[in-house]
Amino acid sequence: MAAQLQRILCLDDFEVAARKHLPRPIFEYIAGGVETNRGLRDNRESFDDYAFVPRVMVDISKRTTTCTLFGETYAVPIGISPMGLGALSAYRGDIALARAASTSNIPMIVSGSSLIRLEEIATASPQAWFQAYLPGDVPAIEALIDRVAAAGYRKLVVTVDTPTAANRENNVRAGFSTPLRPSLRLAMDGITHPRWLVGTFLRTIALHGMPHFENNYATRGAPILSPNVERDFSDRGHLNWQHLAMIRNRWKSTLVVKGILNADDARIARDTGADAIMVSNHGGRQLDGAIAPLRVLPEIVSACPEIPVLMDSGVRRGTDVLKALALGARCVFVGRPFAYAAAVAGEPGVTHAIRLLAKEVSTDMAMLGVTSIDNVTADSHLRSRTNHSRFGARGVTTKQA
Repeated sequence: MAAQLQRILCLDDFEVAARKHLPRPIFEYIAGGVETNRGLRDNRESFDDYAFVPRVMVDISKRTTTCTLFGETYAVPIGISPMGLGALSAYRGDIALARAASTSNIPMIVSGSSLIRLEEIATASPQAWFQAYLPGDVPAIEALIDRVAAAGYRKLVVTVDTPTAANRENNVRAGFSTPLRPSLRLAMDGITHPRWLVGTFLRTIALHGMPHFENNYATRGAPILSPNVERDFSDRGHLNWQHLAMIRNRWKSTLVVKGILNADDARIARDTGADAIMVSNHGGRQLDGAIAPLRVLPEIVSACPEIPVLMDSGVRRGTDVLKALALGARCVFVGRPFAYAAAVAGEPGVTHAIRLLAKEVSTDMAMLGVTSIDNVTADSHLRSRTNHSRFGARGVTTKQA
């Protein structure tokens, strides 16, 4: 394991390793976006719109990567985004992610589509946050919120960009579905990846039984493998801001609203009681062509200066983190690479991935000439690649003098 991780030098290396390790349907479920993958690609391309303007001869010997969020100090301004089906790609995947995050002192968000009971994950990592996909009716929403609170979670992330199931054609082409349907093709995919088959799937079945969708509701959902059971995708098309107000009234701890790309929506979420906004296009997995979060981050920060603005989607390098921070993000979350790291090497793999990204952030701060993440600003350290414009205090471009 240690020798394998020594060859992993950056987050992208985990994707290469995971492609070899995982059966194709499972890898494509993690890797893919929706329809043409336009949004998925733009998430990465958006970071190329900006270039750094470093300062030199700055004493960076005592620099710190720590950040404060909701009164808590984290080691570095990065976190783990919620990712469903983590226990299908890695043995006890959600717990591996949660423990690595806790050990590394960064935030981790448990997915509502995880296959391990949220109570068990909270026991393994009391610091974890929980992300909810809202059920379709008020009693079910209330029951889920009460369950999350009873488990000891103190930060609830409500995802609002999933009004209906997305058109994930790549999943169909790769033979992936939820639940998975037993077939000769699926069996061959497993047999040809024996390390995953024995070390993850069969080990899980032997020690914990068939995985189920445990956390979409207050009660247990469908099994992950079934020839005829259908997963209940409750209609969310009627949900509106009144439902968020109801949640705010019921949930007494920190409330984060995830999936915001519009400044007007950010203001409404704030006025409804959100303690933070997470700018996200769901990793390019919902609306194809939805704008990359980095492109709208400055205007959402400007619209809601009173509360922290977080961001995910497309982050892969320390330089990506610093660009997002310069444009106003308080903390930047990463998804797929940590899922790949868990699949390839479990908790040690995730810890290694966190360490790599944290080291990049620290090194890039030194190269940029800053000693604290609070000192990274768009006006001082970024320029647009297309017109070489400076930025105002909220990341809005202004003409050069």
